[in-house]
Amino acid sequence: MNEGRGGGGDRHGLPARRRQGQPLGLVPPRSSSPHRAALLPHLRPARREAGNHLKLKLGESEWTSSSADEPCQPHLNSCFSSRKGHSHVRMHAQEERVFPGLAELLPKVATDDRTVIITSVNEAWAAPGSLLDLFRGSFRDGEGIAHLLNHTLIVAVDAAAYHHCRRVHPHCYLLEVEATAMNLSSASDFMSGAYLELVWAKLELQQRVLQLGHSFLFTDVDVVWLRDPFRHIGVHADMAVSCDIYSGDADALDGNWPNTGFYYVKATARTVEMMRRWRAARWRFPRAHEQTIFNQIKHELASADGGLRLRFQFLDTARFGGFCRLFHNDMARACTMHANCCFGLEKKLSDLRDVLGQWKNYTAMTPPERRNVGWRVPAKCGTPDKRARTGPGS
Repeated sequence: MNEGRGGGGDRHGLPARRRQGQPLGLVPPRSSSPHRAALLPHLRPARREAGNHLKLKLGESEWTSSSADEPCQPHLNSCFSSRKGHSHVRMHAQEERVFPGLAELLPKVATDDRTVIITSVNEAWAAPGSLLDLFRGSFRDGEGIAHLLNHTLIVAVDAAAYHHCRRVHPHCYLLEVEATAMNLSSASDFMSGAYLELVWAKLELQQRVLQLGHSFLFTDVDVVWLRDPFRHIGVHADMAVSCDIYSGDADALDGNWPNTGFYYVKATARTVEMMRRWRAARWRFPRAHEQTIFNQIKHELASADGGLRLRFQFLDTARFGGFCRLFHNDMARACTMHANCCFGLEKKLSDLRDVLGQWKNYTAMTPPERRNVGWRVPAKCGTPDKRARTGPGS
């Protein structure tokens, strides 16, 4: 495999002339901003296709599409759309870059229905014995999910992480994050400048994945997988997202506290626009991370007034668990366990190893033995849910 970015493709960027299957021809001038390495798309004149009408207003960069609810079709440019009436988006000020080699890599990773699992790592998380090894090992220890590793793209945010990834995994992509005076190779503190730079770069890449016609399931690398999550993601959902707190109603915008460490997004023109608005909202909420901002704008994204009418599914913590509300997690139904509400790499590593140990013991039991088994309180991380019960259903 080519040692270049993404295991193939031009390490130095795309040529100006469009490749076969590329959504847009690109002239890639470099950004003058010292904090962005974004490439500016060269917008071609509007054109008509059967069932797909695009309108481009270059002065305001407001794009509309009559097929916003259809799956993205990159060869028809149907993934590049925006709606009028949202001046806060300010598309003309938001640069978008193309990620070299990504378009060639995604078909090698995707499932038959063009879905990709994505996680991201830095050097600290990708080092031998760290979170990446635990993450990959959970697929092998889970129930019938080892094959999903073949459809997992690991995004490395520094060269050392990319090197570690290439040693253990076939599908790695190097994402260059502009982080002046920041160290993204360390176990970055939550809400540090380096952390924020990382998560916004992550969203930019995810938007590009959608534009290329691929749905994705993003998972933080501190989530261990136990069973197949796709069986519990509704076909109606534009986006399905895990929760720190789950209200009991999967459709309710209020009462569910989303956790963007695990979410699925279907590739349509509307979800591309969702990612654009989510990223643009960064400037409305300075110093907030993407999870807080998503919670702030979820009503706008679902509203008919906003033009998107996105359908969200909030995932039950009984299946998609985490340390935030451990006693709402059901081992008999668990698909994932997230080391959320926990700060510090060593704490996460210790307690996730224990989670996998408990899981192995559980799967070795007979069905009658499993009935009264629940998760132990994480020894290092603890849990905000302090009830002194470890049985299921509490």
